[in-house]
Amino acid sequence: MLTRLPTSRAAAHSATEPHERRAMDVTLYGIPNCDTMKKARAWLDQAGVAYRFHDYKKAGVAEADLRRWIERLGWEVVLNRAGTTFRKLPEAERADLDADKAVALMLAQPSMIKRPMLEAGDSLLAGFAPDRYAAVFGR
Repeated sequence: MLTRLPTSRAAAHSATEPHERRAMDVTLYGIPNCDTMKKARAWLDQAGVAYRFHDYKKAGVAEADLRRWIERLGWEVVLNRAGTTFRKLPEAERADLDADKAVALMLAQPSMIKRPMLEAGDSLLAGFAPDRYAAVFGR
């Protein structure tokens, strides 16, 4: 899922210079041994995109980041319900989920966060799809 912040700067830039490659802060969040993460990192490396890798397991994740992602994408996208960690939870913990419960689960077990999460300028992507990465980076 791709969302862009509705800023006048971003809107003006996209209207006047849609294909210009501009420097932006890029952070890739995830865990290093995940196959999807490996694909995302390989794509970024091959495309020559400079990025910072944030390892959920070593560095954790800030509650403010999770809440910002949920505000933009929805907790249903940010919480990885297909993963083994989530599926192993007792039914009582999986029932009646909402944003606050999802945040608590992801803070307690960061492997429940969708991987990868990519922040690049005004863009936020959950998961990896080469076409969505290409759209963000103009490649």
